[in-house]
Amino acid sequence: MPLSRRNLLATATLAAVPAPPPPHGRAASRTGFEVLAADGYRLLDGRKTGIVTNPTGVTRDARHIVDVMHEDPRVRLTAVFGPEHGFRGTAQAGGSEGRYDDPETGLPVYDTYLKSGRALADVFTASGVDTIVFDIQDVGARFYTYIWTLYDCMEAAALAGKRFVVLDRPNPVTGREARGPVLHKEFATFVGRQPIAQAHGMTVAELARLFNKEFLATPVPLETVRMTGWRRSDFYDAAGLPWVPPSPNMPTPDTALVYSGTCMFEGTNLSEGRGTTRPFELLGAEGVDGRWAAAVNELGLPGVRFREAYFAPTFSKFQGTTVGGVQVHVTDRAVYDPVRTGIALLVTARKVWEGFAWRPDDWIDKLTGSDRVRTMIDAGAGTDEVVGAWQRELAAFRRTREEYLLYG
Repeated sequence: MPLSRRNLLATATLAAVPAPPPPHGRAASRTGFEVLAADGYRLLDGRKTGIVTNPTGVTRDARHIVDVMHEDPRVRLTAVFGPEHGFRGTAQAGGSEGRYDDPETGLPVYDTYLKSGRALADVFTASGVDTIVFDIQDVGARFYTYIWTLYDCMEAAALAGKRFVVLDRPNPVTGREARGPVLHKEFATFVGRQPIAQAHGMTVAELARLFNKEFLATPVPLETVRMTGWRRSDFYDAAGLPWVPPSPNMPTPDTALVYSGTCMFEGTNLSEGRGTTRPFELLGAEGVDGRWAAAVNELGLPGVRFREAYFAPTFSKFQGTTVGGVQVHVTDRAVYDPVRTGIALLVTARKVWEGFAWRPDDWIDKLTGSDRVRTMIDAGAGTDEVVGAWQRELAAFRRTREEYLLYG
């Protein structure tokens, strides 16, 4: 159903956070789109182009790149492809906008969510485009599904005989290193198609290069447009770019900072903070009290402290019920390890709260990429033991990853 401009403007969850100035003495980084536009869109060369994007596909002045490209006579933009939450971002988790004509541009918008393989290739073929462009802000975690939208679209573009171009954007939590367990193939789902680390430490263009060579049976004709001015040690605020929530429960870069660890609580009966103003920073359940914050603070985890907290989610788990738990406060993001912190929170929650349980569908196994985290914690393993169990496979992934990195 077409979306009115009024409804789009009323989508408060998608309001952009104004761009901060770049660090003193540094020129602002430029996204892949900015580099493409500055070059006069020569890479698109007048071809019929479709773009896979969402509300994060914005310019430095917070205009959507679809609107910018549609107005530019140098670009033959003929279609838009929307992922989970939709192109304009009106759908909640697990939803999309369906097929409609965009009221702002008149362009046909096709739904890619939960489509892959030949079914998605047929969508690309039906659209009539020659080149497919991808520009979506990622958050650096394996289970954040936009990178698997990227993977599925690359695979489908190869099947449909289409050219594929990835416009790069910063990894908001830096690209310094990969952390966490690596997916085991038998646990592959849409929250993890291929064996990469839980916090992969890569940009979308780097991931596209890795996917194309390591995982796709038929590589796609791939071109990537690098950023300029971005360093692997940069957090998002160093980019001088506005922050647009990539999904309704990713409101700030602070959320992204903790997400690759605390999202594991989706696999438990505790709230992961959905329905609050601090999703993934607030965690809790009925019956949890201050003992949890005390227990995890005793571990002395680097760069983080935990506050006893009480909250009432407005939707999702414990909707309308006041629950107890913790708020995660990152005190030094340079040394903070989100995955290790998430494991410590799981271990201590199970010890101090007798009501702790995994989701009956063992969703935690899909999130962590194997049954190891669940079975080790159930057997009484501590944080160090759980984290130590994945180090060999993580080291192997780090070696593989090196070949595909684009930035120093």
